[in-house]
Amino acid sequence: MKTKKIYDLSVKSITALAAFLILLMVIVIMGNIILGGWSHITWEFLTTAPEEGMTKGGIFPAIFGTFLLVIIMSIFGIPIGTISAIYLTEYAKQESFTYKVIRFSVNTLAGIPAIVFGLFGLGFFVQFVGRGLDNVLYGGEMLRWGQPNILWASLTMALLTLPVVIVSVEEAIRAVPRELREASFALGATKWQTIRKVIIPNSITGILTGGILAVSRGAGEVAPILFTGAAYFLPYLPTSLSDQFMELGYHIYIMSTQSPDVEATRPIQYATTLVLLILTFALNFSAIFLRYRLRKTKAKFS
Repeated sequence: MKTKKIYDLSVKSITALAAFLILLMVIVIMGNIILGGWSHITWEFLTTAPEEGMTKGGIFPAIFGTFLLVIIMSIFGIPIGTISAIYLTEYAKQESFTYKVIRFSVNTLAGIPAIVFGLFGLGFFVQFVGRGLDNVLYGGEMLRWGQPNILWASLTMALLTLPVVIVSVEEAIRAVPRELREASFALGATKWQTIRKVIIPNSITGILTGGILAVSRGAGEVAPILFTGAAYFLPYLPTSLSDQFMELGYHIYIMSTQSPDVEATRPIQYATTLVLLILTFALNFSAIFLRYRLRKTKAKFS
């Protein structure tokens, strides 16, 4: 009996220690970033452009570009991921060849390194689609879409986050009770009417969860946009989908590796990292708050 208690206590201590180490790492990382960057965040830093080789000035173009990138990525990625998940759960037969091919493709996409998505975006979106559009629209005499821009970067990022959205929405749809589907069919509803009126409303929180996860990953990724749209420095904000843009993650990478005076930019690196985290958390909290309101409204009328 005593040996059993010692064994249980040891397992409990080891698991608690592992959990505490994770908490400790988060506290150390966040504390280091906050202490290093908080004092440098001012209104001027948030609302002005970089100056003097990025050793002075602010990061507003990078904040604007990151926000725009996440929004455009979500506009394309979340609907396509949701529609794909609906097909896989409601229409495709799991033993069919088509289902297996799509499932294999989703699993493969989830395991591809981010830099490969960047190279794919450069070859497919920029060189193939963009150059094709320039040939059709301008006869090949003008280079507008056949160069890196925010649209191709957003589409590449949407492709990167697609497996996250699909898996999350699939889980949410499968969690809808079968009785609700059967009741809908018993009342004479068609398959599409059941999906639109029963399944999607009951899985909307899962769809938002997929969106939150996609935003979290998309806002922090740098590799996919290296070749498809991010710029080292721009004195202006993007005003059309064919413009390049600055991004917070890429801005941190540039300052830490390409700056002529890394020590001078260190406070800016900390402050930019903190702003990137705050922006990501703000987008996540907005989606979480919307999900909470939808759950509350649903519970009120159920």
